[in-house]
Amino acid sequence: MKIYKTRLGRVTIRIIISCLILLVCAILFISPIAKYLVEKYDERYLGRQITMDWIYVNPFTGFINIHNLKIFDSQSIDSTSNDSIAFSANSVKANFAVFKLLSKTIQISSITLVKPNGIVVQSGNKFNFDDLVQKFSSQTSDSIATKSGYQFNIYNIKVIEGEFYYREQKIPINYSIRNANFESKGKRWDSDSLSVLFNFHSGNGKGFADGDFMINFNNLDYRFDAVIKEFDLAILEQNLRTMSNYGHFIASLNADFIASGNFRDLEILDAKGLFELNDFHIGRKKGDDYAAFQKLSVQITELSPRNRLYLFDTISVSHPYFKYERFDYLDNLQRMFGEDGANIQASLATPARFNLVVAIAGYIKSLAKNFFRSDFTINKLQVKDGCLEFNDHALNEKFSAKISPLEIDADSVDRNHKRVGVILRAGILPYGKVLLTLDINPRDSGDFEFRYHLQGVSMAMFNPYLISYTSFPLDRGTVELKGTWLVRNSMINSENHLILIDPRITKRVRNKATKWIPLPLIMAFVRERGNVIDYEIPISGSLKDPAFNLKDVLQDLLSNIFVKPVTTAYRMQVKSVENEIEKSLTLKWPLRKGKLDAKQIKFLGKMADFLADNPASSVDVYPMQFEDKEKEYIQLFEARKKYFQVKNHLNAKSLSQTDSIKVEKMSVKDSLFIHFLDAFGSNKSMFTNYEKCHNLVSEQAILALFEKLNKERWELFISCFPEKTISQRIHRHKAVSTIPFNGYSYYKLSYKGTLPSSLLKAYEKMNDLNSEAPRSRFRKYREKNNTGPIKN
Repeated sequence: MKIYKTRLGRVTIRIIISCLILLVCAILFISPIAKYLVEKYDERYLGRQITMDWIYVNPFTGFINIHNLKIFDSQSIDSTSNDSIAFSANSVKANFAVFKLLSKTIQISSITLVKPNGIVVQSGNKFNFDDLVQKFSSQTSDSIATKSGYQFNIYNIKVIEGEFYYREQKIPINYSIRNANFESKGKRWDSDSLSVLFNFHSGNGKGFADGDFMINFNNLDYRFDAVIKEFDLAILEQNLRTMSNYGHFIASLNADFIASGNFRDLEILDAKGLFELNDFHIGRKKGDDYAAFQKLSVQITELSPRNRLYLFDTISVSHPYFKYERFDYLDNLQRMFGEDGANIQASLATPARFNLVVAIAGYIKSLAKNFFRSDFTINKLQVKDGCLEFNDHALNEKFSAKISPLEIDADSVDRNHKRVGVILRAGILPYGKVLLTLDINPRDSGDFEFRYHLQGVSMAMFNPYLISYTSFPLDRGTVELKGTWLVRNSMINSENHLILIDPRITKRVRNKATKWIPLPLIMAFVRERGNVIDYEIPISGSLKDPAFNLKDVLQDLLSNIFVKPVTTAYRMQVKSVENEIEKSLTLKWPLRKGKLDAKQIKFLGKMADFLADNPASSVDVYPMQFEDKEKEYIQLFEARKKYFQVKNHLNAKSLSQTDSIKVEKMSVKDSLFIHFLDAFGSNKSMFTNYEKCHNLVSEQAILALFEKLNKERWELFISCFPEKTISQRIHRHKAVSTIPFNGYSYYKLSYKGTLPSSLLKAYEKMNDLNSEAPRSRFRKYREKNNTGPIKN
């Protein structure tokens, strides 16, 4: 019995030792064997090369740990090339439920990816993972489970500090996220839903996103709850390149929202929360914006297109900016997006190429299409400190105007309210302001009351158009326009009042590119004897077919034909008094020229006599320089001069007075001149003649000529006072760069001590004239708009 026990004990011990040895060998050798098998058969079964530093496999506990995993693109077998790596991770840890295999269940109890790095590369309609999709498209987990009877579960998924890249090679797009962390409880084989907690940073700039996402794979329902802070939207600039010839875009997103919906039907959406776009800029290049705003804030109370609910607490825009520029060919928007938006249409016509900008625009359009047929509320609608800019480069000289600051306020915009009020206030640069008020029935766009009032606009501001189409600029005059539109059932009852105060035409500008219209003759018919143009223009009819009543215009024309000739003496008296005041207070300079006419020289002689007779008096001179316009004139003249010299084989010093006149009359739109500018080195990014001329005439040269011009003007002015005792009492002040109300640079004259008797008499006479008919009727307009020669 002892022998039996001894033998049995020895056998048992041997068996146990053998099992332990086998167990140790399995643990020790299965890991390198697994590494060998994976790296040997990776391309046969996966079509990709896989490398790793080491792998640990415990077949008894089901634990696997892979260190420094790398999966290469299918096109590359070069393990030394980092560019060919499609996916990598510092470590991949997974726990398999080994004993679940006995119940035909493949279950990953947990899987953790530490610092994974994934790259998605797209080239047209092809992706770098298409081969995997094709290989496994017929081997989904559901099909495998159906054929083998196995069920697949995966739980406790974690991604720690990942970096993921998306690259589109044809556009191109290069976008990434970093410090990405994802966590999910996973998915059972019989569950349709998957939820994920996530947070990550933008890889292309600053910004952070944190939230959770749930999707039902069966019906594609989803739920999204996220907080986004200062997230860089650089990816949109890369998508814009597919539909624009050039462009620069930056913006960032702040959001805190909850949304649920369905990916198949965009109208199935319920959302609430805050969305903010910050530092939005889109334009030609950095620093040259076409549209921008500091902040767009949308606070959603409830958004449900399916239920026709659009309820907003606040929609506000701060510092919005929009610039529209007209060129000789196309405008700034068509230059960027193609003629009539051809680039955008081409992008829309290529649905196979996904474009995020197009997708967002389409989504917003889909959400908003039923807005006016739904219940909508906007508790606060506001535009703060906006700016609209218009530049016209297609004229002989540039026209520029701005509406700034622009303020829009609306009381509660609610479909259930009887009326909604909107107020727009804005300044007009360089001169003027506008006030618009709208009172509308939110349920009927054909039921509203609209009032507007535009005042204080300088008529000289429109000289670029007047010169181009008539050859005659103005150096005085103010525009005022006001009216009321009462619309009921889409039927109009409108009164509109146009007043032009003291318009005055100056000398004709002769240029080959300017058209000629006898504006002085026209003014004789349209201007009343009080030196105003005053028309009432009622509008009636329907919104679709309005009727303009020009009875008042025709009556004034007939009245001027028969009445004004007998009042010529009165009008000449008014003009004489106005000229006396103006020449006593201002000295106007022709643009780009330093010369005085005979009347100005005569007046300065009288001023010298006045100072000689009044030793206690002095004169302060304030140079008011229209610097931008002067430099524009200098630049265009110098560029044309260089073209003229090259064309006629002249050197810089041989330009005669006659030649200068020829250069002056040359059109800046002359085809040969433009060809000369293009040949000098301009490029396709230069849309205007001004840019091309700037390429020919440097900024330093323009500045030097401008300073020389101002020096010549002062020397000419002070030379009219040869006596030293008199010239010492003329004090020159620092020049002011401004946009003068009359459209010309000038000297503003201020008298200290006794005023000239001629000026006093002119003031008294003008006061009398303004108090008497017919000027008395418009006195309040003159005082309100501060018309006159000394306005700035």
